[in-house]
Amino acid sequence: MTDARAAIAKAHEEFQAIVQSIRPELHRYCARLTGSVIEGEDIVQDTLAKAFFALGTAHELPPLRPWLFRIAHNTALDFLKSHGRKLTDPRADMTEAAGFDDAPDPFATRLALARFLTLPVIQRSAVILKDVLGHSVEETAETMETTVMAVKAALVRGRARLREVADAPAPEPSIERAELDRYASLFNSRDWDGVRSLIGEDCRLDLVSRSQRRGKAVGAYFGRYAAENVTLRVAQLEGRLVLAAHVDGAAAPAYFILLAWDAGQVVAIRDFRYVPYIAADAELVELT
Repeated sequence: MTDARAAIAKAHEEFQAIVQSIRPELHRYCARLTGSVIEGEDIVQDTLAKAFFALGTAHELPPLRPWLFRIAHNTALDFLKSHGRKLTDPRADMTEAAGFDDAPDPFATRLALARFLTLPVIQRSAVILKDVLGHSVEETAETMETTVMAVKAALVRGRARLREVADAPAPEPSIERAELDRYASLFNSRDWDGVRSLIGEDCRLDLVSRSQRRGKAVGAYFGRYAAENVTLRVAQLEGRLVLAAHVDGAAAPAYFILLAWDAGQVVAIRDFRYVPYIAADAELVELT
């Protein structure tokens, strides 16, 4: 590694350490804006990449928390628009704040992520920032780059709307369970040769927020698991089948792993072990 690349890598590690305490809160916001803990983490990573790049040209460090939330907010809006998501007009419902209550509404903290997608994005954003994350109205307006009056109006309408809509039905899983059952069975019996036999030659591994590998290098990934007490169980998350990871016999999963398959071979692995805060928001339903 050249001196320049080493310096960049060190700076990136230092930046990651600085934002470590803010990252779970950023994820709670982005996951609810998108209705997905997986997409929410993608946006957090994109946000931090943009912030790291911007700091390279900045003369001084801005107030970190509000600055990162503004970047996350705009990155999430861009993501929603680029994926054709509905109800993303940031100018909707920006008047009429009669009935506004400045106290956070605890109702919002108990909602399933998919419920938030029933709201126009300005209502969604305001409710998440104010009621879920506990930001002030002024901080919320700063993040959304709008007025305090617009935030108050969005909160009044968003809170009312959330009480009107029914829970969204759980989507059907999108891949065959038999493949994951086989993978989990081999993993749990510590048959590492059997597990590796399922891995495609050009498989992509993403240890989320940590590193990426491809091809033969993926095989070494299982070496660490061979020395750990981790059990995998098939679970449903956001219309997908995933593997819930239980560490040292714990009843609750610590994180999850997402696999992509093609013709019976694993072609991609996304392992979320290094971002355990996702498990707090992940609405995992383990299957028997």
